[in-house]
Amino acid sequence: MDIKGRIKDILVTLLKVRCEELKDDLSLEASIGIDSTEMVEVVIALEKAFGKKLSPKEITKFSTLNDIEKIIQAKINSPQ
Repeated sequence: MDIKGRIKDILVTLLKVRCEELKDDLSLEASIGIDSTEMVEVVIALEKAFGKKLSPKEITKFSTLNDIEKIIQAKINSPQ
């Protein structure tokens, strides 16, 4: 499964939304009403799923599904 597919699976599981509700370029807050508590849960799940620690600066850039995918992809490709 690709990165975006894994991210979608996490969001669907944690937030109890349908995959069709997750639009690539639409704000997660606007499209599915994600709040800060749910975002913390998502971040923890992403860190576990991908084995990468996310910084607060990176997390603040989590607005859309595409944003999350780009940040995770960059973390995977970084040497650290």
